[in-house]
Parts: sequence; structure tokens; C-alpha cells
Amino acid sequence: MSNFEQPIDRLGSNSIKWDTILKTYNEKELLPLWIADMDFKAPAGVLNAYQKLLDHGVLGYTDTPESLYTTIINWEKEQHQLAIEKEEILFFSGVLAGITTAIQAFTKPNDTILIHDPVYPPFANIITTNRRQLVRSRLIDEDGRFVMDLADMEEKFKHQHVKAMFLCNPHNPGGRVWSKEELQKLGNLCKKYDVLVLSDEIHQDLVFPPYEMTSFFKAGEDFSDFSVQFTSMTKTFNLAGIKNSVVFVKSAKLRKQLTRKQEENFQQEINTFGLVGMEAAYETGKEWLNELLPYIQSNIAYTMKFFQEHLPNVHIMSPEGTYLLWLDFSKYELSDTELEERLIHKGKVVLNTGVSYGPSGKQHMRLNVACPRATLEEGLHRIATALK
Repeated sequence: MSNFEQPIDRLGSNSIKWDTILKTYNEKELLPLWIADMDFKAPAGVLNAYQKLLDHGVLGYTDTPESLYTTIINWEKEQHQLAIEKEEILFFSGVLAGITTAIQAFTKPNDTILIHDPVYPPFANIITTNRRQLVRSRLIDEDGRFVMDLADMEEKFKHQHVKAMFLCNPHNPGGRVWSKEELQKLGNLCKKYDVLVLSDEIHQDLVFPPYEMTSFFKAGEDFSDFSVQFTSMTKTFNLAGIKNSVVFVKSAKLRKQLTRKQEENFQQEINTFGLVGMEAAYETGKEWLNELLPYIQSNIAYTMKFFQEHLPNVHIMSPEGTYLLWLDFSKYELSDTELEERLIHKGKVVLNTGVSYGPSGKQHMRLNVACPRATLEEGLHRIATALK
């Protein structure tokens, strides 16, 4: 039985989440509820696998074991009813490394790539850093949940000659788990305009009943012909620091292109800890995950109730997946700078600034609830203090 209530002191561990904020904000005793990793220990099976590796004592070059492919294939089949073959699996050091390599493989400088707004900030950075043209399609807040503006997307596909789009499924920061019907409409639109879909599905395992995860591959019979899926166990099992991910490429043509670029960049080797951690997580982590999801749900419910009682002017999207909440502070009529400064210097709590997720993130913040309840309670009271 995992103890998610156990507080873990992460200060002094070179944690980006905990140790960088003093230098960033020049404010002591800040409480971080921002960057998307969890304040929980990794599953025991993973830690045991690492201890066995360390006890052996030799950390030389490591080949990818056949058992890892089998474990990944079994996990996708059992958890997501997704059939994957060994030859369809590529390894990268992380999802962003895979996506970056993909746009280098499938597009050219000055090609146009579409992302949603708001969405995970590195997407925009990858596009502009690689000298591609960035275009955003704003998501619609419909009854407290994001929906895609397909008419806007079609207009941009048609007139801005979009070559590829990044899909975030489940969506970060809104927590939407896109339905099969939504993905079918999106896929048919992409097929019509010959738009490649690069689908980031790293949060695929963090979905709450009754919602169900649908891989973009599964939404349409031929959608795998024009899409690539990126995922990792690192978000699911709080292993972000080990840097390992998988890319599923069913199309032989796309796989050949991506493999060639991967080899050109010499990105085909994965570190030993990534290989060992991935196999152990998928092999032994299901019970841990089954305990984690209700705990996250209870933290979400607690947070929603707290805001209703203490900060009713803050609008919160109720997530269908992930451990991230999208908060709308616009009723306070504060600028983004004023809002952040109040949270940091008056409340002494750190959230992710909404505007970093795109122009529509103005006067928003993203809150991470994947922490012990006592930490969350303290953080919420600090938010309330900041807004008094």
C-alpha cells in the first residue's frame, strides 16, 4: 500500500520544482505547486529494480532487452487496447526529444505547424527554435471544458498551408480527455488537408472514470497512416528525471523517415536507468497507479470545494485526466504580472503562469495537485491569502 500522505523533503535534491524557485523569484519559503512532477515516491518495484542494478555495481553500455518491448506491448494492449508491434517502437530520451526529431524529419524550415491555445509551452518553443512557422488555434471553453474549434482549424489548414499539428491528448493544461468522436472529426480534417498529427499522449494513464483514453491511432481506421504517437511512463510513475520515452510509428514510410533523422542526430541510445525504470514501471506499477488515481481525484475534489467556499470568483476546469487544474482569475481584474506577484510575494506559493501556455492563458494559472494533502491544503490557503 503506497503512502501518498507521506511528506518528502525535496529541498537540496537539485529538484527543479523545489530548488530553483528561490533563485527565480528571490523570495524565501515559497511553496511550489507548479511544475508537473509529483511529490510522491516512485513505485517500490521501480526502486527495487534500481537497487538490484546498483548492487550489481557495473553501469556499462546497455542493450535494449527483448523483455522491454514485450512489457510495453502488453501495457498498451491491456491498459489502452492498442495493438503495437515491436518494429513500431522507437526509443527517445524524452517526448520532447522525439517531437523535435519528428518535425525535423517530416517538415522543412518555414513550414507551418499548428498547436492549440492554450497548450503545453514547449510546443511553441520547439516550432520556433527549429525555424518553423507557428500558428495557434484557440480552444473554446464550453460549459467548463475545452473543445476544439474545428472551423478555425480548417480555415488555418486551408489558408496557412499547415503541414503538421501537435495534439496534446489528454490535454495539458485543461485536463480534457478527447473523445473518440472528437478525434475522428479532427482526424478526418487532417486527412482532408494532408496534415501530419504528432500526438503527445504522455498523460495517457492518468485518466479518471468514466472518461476513457482514446489513442489518435484508434480513432480512425487509417489514422496511423498520417500520425505518430509519443508517450512515456515517466509522467505516470513520477520518473521524469530518468529521461526515457517511446514513439509508436505504425506507418512504415513515416518510421523510415523518423529513424533516419534519429540516427543522423545520434538519438537512438537510451541510458541504462531509463531502460530499467521503464520496464520495472510497466511490469510492476499497475497496483501503484490504481492507488494513485483515487488519491489524485480526492485532491482535485478537495481543491474544487476549497475554491467554491473560499475563492468563488476563481473559475476552475474540472479535469477528466492529469493532476493539473486550469484556474481562471480574470474576475479579480489583475494583470498577469500583478497576479503572479501577489501569489509569489504575498501568498508565497508558486503556480505556472497561464500566459506561458498561449495568449488565451491571460489571467490564468496552472495548479499541480499531485502532492500530499497537507501540502495541498497549505498551498490553497496561501492562494487565498494572496487574493485577500
